Amino acid sequence: MYLKHSLSDRLVIFKSRCFPYKSVTNSKYLRYEAIIGIGGNVGDVKRRFNHLLIVIKRHVKVELLETSLILKNPPFGYKEQDDFFNSIIVLKTSMEPKIFLDYLMRLEKRFARKRSFENAPRTLDLDIIFFDDRIINSKKLTVPHPHWFKRESVVIPLSGIRV
Repeated sequence: MYLKHSLSDRLVIFKSRCFPYKSVTNSKYLRYEAIIGIGGNVGDVKRRFNHLLIVIKRHVKVELLETSLILKNPPFGYKEQDDFFNSIIVLKTSMEPKIFLDYLMRLEKRFARKRSFENAPRTLDLDIIFFDDRIINSKKLTVPHPHWFKRESVVIPLSGIRV
């Protein structure tokens, strides 16, 4: 069950048992903290988010620390598509950034993500917003995410996280 609250005529927040969530444990064995933006607009996205959390919790090299509320917001870029649902998850991991990115891309594929064109509709989108205090500029990965501060889909959910 989700509690729904309209922020404006174009922005709606949802709360549930898993969004927002805070873990009571924090592993000392997992070295890095990563803040991930999650999103999607194809199918039952909120249910997919819940399933994603179950999958993440099962991985030995990843620990779920926190989630934000879920924000429903209009698409940007390609606008001829359904609204997006977005949230933030905070994880601890022992994986290095590029290996962690590969892990996230495998998760997207597991949840039927197809990359047809830029800003296309998608079942699941996972973006590394921050990875520890690192600054990374490579062909494959840019951290912090280059446009995180310009996107309501990141800023609003992130505002409730204890970064």
